[in-house]
Amino acid sequence: MAQPTTTKLRSIPTRAPGSSMTQAPPTKLRPLHDRVLVRRLEEQDDKHGRIIIPDTAKEKPQEGQVIAVGTGRVTEDGKKLPLVLKEGDRVLFGKYSGSEIRLDGQEYLIMKEEDVLGVVGS
Repeated sequence: MAQPTTTKLRSIPTRAPGSSMTQAPPTKLRPLHDRVLVRRLEEQDDKHGRIIIPDTAKEKPQEGQVIAVGTGRVTEDGKKLPLVLKEGDRVLFGKYSGSEIRLDGQEYLIMKEEDVLGVVGS
């Protein structure tokens, strides 16, 4: 005789009315001081003509979205300078900038604000 199995259901998070799906998901990581947490934005083209480029041959994009920012840089005399970047900014960064981390199945970069080359569309 088969025993009944129980399945645990997890609740579906609700969105606030009027909120869009393009907002950054909340993370459990808050960068310290002058560091920012960035999620790479994926490139749209995976074909050049009739040639499909495999994932292993693609270069990683150098554009991302700021997910979380630190509290600001502390100067030598103890003053706190706020960061210029804010959550949701689209930024450009160097090819080898930051440290790659994996959080909740997503890949992120954590880098200093000075490693960011510019803000796109501001």
